[in-house]
Amino acid sequence: MGGLGMAEMVVILVIVLILFGPSKLPALGEGLGKAIGGFKKGLRDEHEGTKEAKKVSA
Repeated sequence: MGGLGMAEMVVILVIVLILFGPSKLPALGEGLGKAIGGFKKGLRDEHEGTKEAKKVSA
């Protein structure tokens, strides 16, 4: 089982375009980018906090 292929990505993009319209796509992309960035930052902060806790307890 692999990831999404090009055909699946095109179908998803067309559905999103129909649902939200072309004027909303930039705002959706920006929101998605911020959400992914926040998620990555949270994971990075959690990982660094775990490393700090191990240093203190050792």
